[in-house]
Amino acid sequence: MKQLLNTVFAIIIACLACIQQVGPACADNMRPLQKGAFSKGLNIREPVWAGRFYPASQAELERVIDNFTRQAKQTKIQIPRKGSLKALILPHAGYIYSGLTAAHSSLVLKENQFEKVILMGPDHRIGFNNGAISDVGAYRTPLGLVKLSKDAAALRGQSNLFRSVPDSDMQEHSLEVVLPFLQHYLKNFEFIPIVLSRGDVKLPAHAIEPLLDKKTLLVASSDLSHHLSYSEAVHRDKETINMILNLKSDKLLKSNNRACGIIPILIVLEMAEKYVWQPVLLHYSNSGDTTGGRARVVGYAAIAFYGDLSMQKDNNSSNQISDQHGLALVKLARQTILKRLGRKIDMFESDSLSELLMDEDLQAKRGTFVTLKIDDRLRGCIGSLSSNESIVEGVRRNAINAAFHDPRFSSLTVKESDNVDIEISILTEPQLLEYIDGADLISKLRVDVDGVIIRKGAASSTFLPQVWKQLPQPEMFLSQLCLKAGLSADTWRKAGLEVKTYQVQYFEENK
Repeated sequence: MKQLLNTVFAIIIACLACIQQVGPACADNMRPLQKGAFSKGLNIREPVWAGRFYPASQAELERVIDNFTRQAKQTKIQIPRKGSLKALILPHAGYIYSGLTAAHSSLVLKENQFEKVILMGPDHRIGFNNGAISDVGAYRTPLGLVKLSKDAAALRGQSNLFRSVPDSDMQEHSLEVVLPFLQHYLKNFEFIPIVLSRGDVKLPAHAIEPLLDKKTLLVASSDLSHHLSYSEAVHRDKETINMILNLKSDKLLKSNNRACGIIPILIVLEMAEKYVWQPVLLHYSNSGDTTGGRARVVGYAAIAFYGDLSMQKDNNSSNQISDQHGLALVKLARQTILKRLGRKIDMFESDSLSELLMDEDLQAKRGTFVTLKIDDRLRGCIGSLSSNESIVEGVRRNAINAAFHDPRFSSLTVKESDNVDIEISILTEPQLLEYIDGADLISKLRVDVDGVIIRKGAASSTFLPQVWKQLPQPEMFLSQLCLKAGLSADTWRKAGLEVKTYQVQYFEENK
């Protein structure tokens, strides 16, 4: 009898171990322990996955998160000097698998940092159109209640994009699993729980955008690749992370098995591209790193997004130049060059242009560049990185310099003026980019997004973001930039190089 009991006990332990090992790494096919997820009368969504994905007791949950946090604090990251935290991407697997990666959010979160969190996760279980937003009053975890913001009801009521889906509330884990980390680090906040199905990213992004402000954090809950071998997962996840860091939404959307929370991630990238947020990788791991099994693993990443306050939504209209004004600047550059060449200018067109150029947006002090091309070949490019003159003054001065004073070219001729194409670039204020080494610098540069300035002693040079089209590989981009400055091509791999980045709006003539 004793032997039989020992055998039964061993089988039970083995089964529990199997559940612990296989399920939470992905959990797409797991079912919640609880049938009823709501407290009657209190309108509270009770924890469904406590005891499976994470500890069910408050003391044990706090102990586990504290342990992960101590480990995460050993990681050194470079947080942008300017700007504040705007968004996070965090994993949602069982804590034994992804807890350490999720705990790296402790490097950027602090108590009472945000009043509201918009928490977006993917639908794993139900299947519905667009998005689901719970109509409960609060979510409960072992760490306590998190109240829903009144904006949750407002989102549900303003369009058919979002509705209450109680079955999703009772089964979905992608939001619940992330909440304890946010509670532990932020302490007090309200939140908007959004579960998203596949669909047009721009519609929910447009609905969420007005809710973003300095006291609101946007969080995308997502794991990365699923059920690949360890080496395959590391390769694929590295590609995915690079796409995110470089804001390559189109590439993410076109490939499979990148991330289960692809829609939440794409919404974050939509905002990041619009408001010039800078992504920072906090940590990467997969279940093979944390549990040892490497035949079929799931990937996890924690990524933070920082934005310059001057580029936030409240001030964005004053930083963005309209297409109408952008084309007016191009015409200004052409007229300025033609006048210098002694060409006749249409007075009616000149008067209309002068009226447009008086707009206050164009009187703002910004860096500008004027680029001239003939048959897609560079014919002159001169600009100013500093914002010590108005946009109009900068374009007028740099048009003359690009046409007649670029030391690489002879002065533009009357004959060439008929064939020259003009491009105007309006710059944001350059920001110092802190990095550890060449590899870290590569990971932080955003292809097609960042203009780059390098400086070492008296040597300096810059490439506009448009140059990425000719030099799409960061290594080649930086090597050519160093050569342009008169430095050796591998200077970017060594210490002592100052790097700044900026972004541009650029406008070309309608032909």
